Amino acid sequence: MECPRCHKLESAVVDSRLAEHNKAIRRRRQCDKCGFRFSTIERIRQEAFVVIKKDGTREPYNRQKLEEGIWKACIKRPIDQEQIDRLLTKLEAKWALRKEIPSTKIGKDVMGALLKLDQVAYIRFASVYDSFSDLNSFQKLLTSLRSTKK
Repeated sequence: MECPRCHKLESAVVDSRLAEHNKAIRRRRQCDKCGFRFSTIERIRQEAFVVIKKDGTREPYNRQKLEEGIWKACIKRPIDQEQIDRLLTKLEAKWALRKEIPSTKIGKDVMGALLKLDQVAYIRFASVYDSFSDLNSFQKLLTSLRSTKK
C-alpha cells in the first residue's frame, strides 16, 4: 500500500478490526520508510450496478459521489464518518440485488435512512433532491415531519 506522505510502497499492518457491521476491515498501517501512520478500509467488492437517471441516461453507481452528497446534507451535524459508512453499506447491500436501479429509488432510500439518522440532514437532502421551488413545498415537508413525529 502506498504511503500518502512519502509514496513508498511498503507499509506494515499495525492493527486490523472489523468495521461497517462486519462488512469491511479497517487496517491501521505504518510506512516502513517515514513511519507515517494511516488507515485503509477493505470491503467486499460487489458487482457494480447501473443507475438510471431521471432523464433516462445510465451511469455506473459511484459510492463517492453519493457520499459527497450525503456529507453536504450533514455539514455541522453530529454525524461521523462511521455512521455514513454504515448507512451506505446497508443501502448498497439492498441495491446490489439488482442490475439497474433508478436514481429516484436511491434518493428515496437515502432520505429514509437520513430521516432515522438526523432530521436536519434529512431536510437538507430532501430540499436538494426534491428541488423545492418555493416556501410552500418546504412547509409541506416540515408539516409531514411534525405529524409523523407525534
